[in-house]
Amino acid sequence: MTTPTEQRNPRTLAIDAVSTTEILRMVNAEDASVAGAVGAVVPQLAEAVDRAVDAVRRGGRVHYFGAGTSGRLAVLDAAELLPTFHVPDGLVVAHHAGGMEALLRAVENVEDSEQGGADDAAPVTSRDIAIGLAASGSTPYVAGALKAARAAGAATVLVTSNPDAPLAPLADILIAADTGPEVIAGSTRLKAGTAQKMILNAFSTTLMIKLGRTWSNLMVDLVATNQKLRGRMLRILAEATGADPVACESALAEAEGELKPALVHLLTGAPIPQARAALDAAHGQVATALTTLKTHA
Repeated sequence: MTTPTEQRNPRTLAIDAVSTTEILRMVNAEDASVAGAVGAVVPQLAEAVDRAVDAVRRGGRVHYFGAGTSGRLAVLDAAELLPTFHVPDGLVVAHHAGGMEALLRAVENVEDSEQGGADDAAPVTSRDIAIGLAASGSTPYVAGALKAARAAGAATVLVTSNPDAPLAPLADILIAADTGPEVIAGSTRLKAGTAQKMILNAFSTTLMIKLGRTWSNLMVDLVATNQKLRGRMLRILAEATGADPVACESALAEAEGELKPALVHLLTGAPIPQARAALDAAHGQVATALTTLKTHA
C-alpha cells in the first residue's frame, strides 16, 4: 500500500496549470493543515519529552537519527540548542545518514543502510533516548538505529507522517503527525518536513524548559557567542529585573558573562558566589534558587 506521503494530492492535481499566485495559495493551504496534525500528537510528544527529561537527569543523552530532510532538520535543531540554551556539548546529538557530506548534497544509498544506522547508534546506552525521524516511517537507516538503541536498552521514539509506519514496532513512543499527501507527491521536505521541524522545536524547547534552562519565558541560559546575543542578554536582565543598563552590565561582568547568576544577584541582592551556589543546589532552576535565597534572607 502506498504511504500517505507518497500519494497524489487531489487538491493540487492542476498545480502546473495555474498562475504563480494560485500555486502559492495551494502550497499555503496545505501548509495550514500541518499545525493541526502536530496538535493531534501532543500527548505522545509530551510522553517523549518526559522520557527525555528522565534520561538526561540520569546522566543520559538525546540522540536524533534521520536521513535526507529528516536528518538535516535534526542537525539544525541540535545545533541551535547551544547558543539558545547553553546545552552541554553532546547532550543532544544529531546523527545524519551519510554524515557531514550528506548535509549539503544527496549521497546515494546511505538512507537504505540499516547497518549505517546501527553503526551510528553504537554510542547509545541504556541511559539514553533515541529518536528516529522518517516521514514514510520505513527508512532502513532509522530502522537500524532504533534496533541498535533498543538492544542497548535505550528508550526509543519514532517521528513520522505515516500513522501505519512499518517501523512503529521499534518505538516505545510513536509520534505520527498525519500530514497526508504532499503538494508534490512524495516531496516530504514540504508538509512532512514542516511537521518534523515543529515537533523537534516543540520537543527540544519543552525539554529545555523542564530542565530549568528558562525562567518564565526568558532564555536565561543564553550564551553570548556574538554581539547580537550579548545585547539580548542585557535586555533580558533589564526586562526581568527592572535594573538600569549600567547595573546589568556590571552584574553580567561580575558573573563572568553568565546570565543566570547575574539575574539571581539582581533579583535578590545576593553576592554572585552565593547566587551561583543557590543555582547549583537548585540544579539550575532559577525559580527554585530565588525561593531558597528569599527563604534564608
